[in-house]
Amino acid sequence: MDIATLKALKPAEYEEAADGYRATSDMASTARDTVENQISAGIRNQLEGETASAALRELKELGKNFHYVQTECALVSTALNGFAYDMAAAKRKLEAALADAEAAGCTVGADGSVTFPAGGTEVDGKVPEGGTVSPSTSLTDPTASAIEQQAVHQHPNPNFGKAIGFANRIGDALQEAADADAKWAPKLRALKADDDLVVSSRDWSDAKSDQDGVSQAGKKYLDSLPQPPRDGSPKDNAAWWSGLSDEERATWLSLRPDTVGKLDGLPSTVRDEANRVVFDETRARYQLELDSLPKPPVNEWTFIAANGWASKVHTDEWMDWYKQHGERYDHLTKSLHGMGKIQERFDKTGERDLPEAYLLGFSADDDGRAIIANGNPDTADHQAVYVPGTTSDLNSVEGNINRMVNLWDVAHAKSGGQSVSTITWLGYDAPDEVVKDARHDSYAYGGASEFNKFLDGLEASHSGDTPPHRTVIGHSYGSTLIGAAAQKGTLNADDVVFAGSPGVLVSGADEMDVPEGHVWNEEGGSDPVPELGRPFLGGDGTIIPSDPDFGAHQMATRSHGHGGYWDPGSKSLLNQALVVVGKGDDVELNPSYGTFGPPGSWDHVK
Repeated sequence: MDIATLKALKPAEYEEAADGYRATSDMASTARDTVENQISAGIRNQLEGETASAALRELKELGKNFHYVQTECALVSTALNGFAYDMAAAKRKLEAALADAEAAGCTVGADGSVTFPAGGTEVDGKVPEGGTVSPSTSLTDPTASAIEQQAVHQHPNPNFGKAIGFANRIGDALQEAADADAKWAPKLRALKADDDLVVSSRDWSDAKSDQDGVSQAGKKYLDSLPQPPRDGSPKDNAAWWSGLSDEERATWLSLRPDTVGKLDGLPSTVRDEANRVVFDETRARYQLELDSLPKPPVNEWTFIAANGWASKVHTDEWMDWYKQHGERYDHLTKSLHGMGKIQERFDKTGERDLPEAYLLGFSADDDGRAIIANGNPDTADHQAVYVPGTTSDLNSVEGNINRMVNLWDVAHAKSGGQSVSTITWLGYDAPDEVVKDARHDSYAYGGASEFNKFLDGLEASHSGDTPPHRTVIGHSYGSTLIGAAAQKGTLNADDVVFAGSPGVLVSGADEMDVPEGHVWNEEGGSDPVPELGRPFLGGDGTIIPSDPDFGAHQMATRSHGHGGYWDPGSKSLLNQALVVVGKGDDVELNPSYGTFGPPGSWDHVK
């Protein structure tokens, strides 16, 4: 790149183009929201039949297109801003070098050469003549740099050394501009879609590649922006986000959606936008990888004779396949299954007036993480945060999502017109097995701080004039985590509900960090978990929430087993919903034991 080209370049024009692409991204986002959460939701709520189903399929594809346009245009905007940032820096360096050269009496040629005037101490009655040096760059090789410095010191004209410095600065600026052009040109050329209207897994995989490419090229630009607080509190995160400009927010969302989506305290709409990108990109990447793996052999099983009996065993062919690909195949398959169930929840918005879903956290690593809200927590009058228990992971997330859908249905009906948001918080590593893992408290303590930060984040991001009423609900080992959270930090909640609790690591309701009389417990008939967990997870003296001495309100359930607390039409679901909407006085308590005490025969009444 030459001087004239760099001097004529106007970074502001690229910034204006970036603004245009960002505006297009915003329009695509609005259009997507209209399609998915208004038009499609309205059809689901009011229409049935083949025509309605066909329309929903077409609208779903249209929504995918808008989301892809939103994501790619945001990347184009960020790339243009990054290019403008790099070129502006190079241009400033050039202009500063030219100004300094002029002030020193030097003349810069069109090719970047620097002509310096005569000057210095007379030699043989003559002032050392001036001359011209060619544009160069600052030498990084120590030997070459030393030779250059020696030449400067030996030259009789001091203007020679100044000219060398100006030429180096000019060369550096031109080289920096050339490098920026070479770096950004392929990144910008890559930001284009194929010529069909189908957003495929390959398209989302390409979008992730585009994101990585722009992120790598734009490192200096991103580093120049205000950075998220290191280990910041939710309030710190909220303050950081509110202090960013629209351009800066768009940059963080386009280049670091995984970072933005994890930050407690940011608006739920922002976290949802970031995590939806991570979700779609991960789902596409996993599907492509799964498609590339050899499929398991059809003949998985065979029989062998052992002591006169036929035993069923895996075939040698299947075992060979599993040793090479089985673990990864299982992870991909289970993760994709869970992602499919999350997408199904997105696609149910509008059914029975079900509000739109917000993806407040997502990761497919290891067992997976997912935080899904029914309704916007930031505007809700009542929030309920549910922590699932042992064996909960991304693969099995459907049941936990459905429990909070069922709770939203009843709580919404009982809210008296106030808004409700129910949240499935699978934000921790739940025990994988009951016998081997669930008796240990390490899983609870391991997730306690993250849970407390999430609750504090709901407080920081809430936009209403009145603080929301917040209920935390723990099922099985999830109740243990809530107990650990109360021990290790401030439990930012108004009510606590335990269901099928094996123990919460504390000895009484007064240790749960909520107002007196706001701890509730449910134990369904024939639920074996509370007694099984008592020796391991109970408080001092192995006290669990079902014991009279614990001090929890014992709610009537009329449910059976360990998983029936959210069954539609159950007393346990109704009572939870009443607590969630702040109507604890209407809760039906177990009459066999008064206000406090363990569940009894009432639970077996049909």
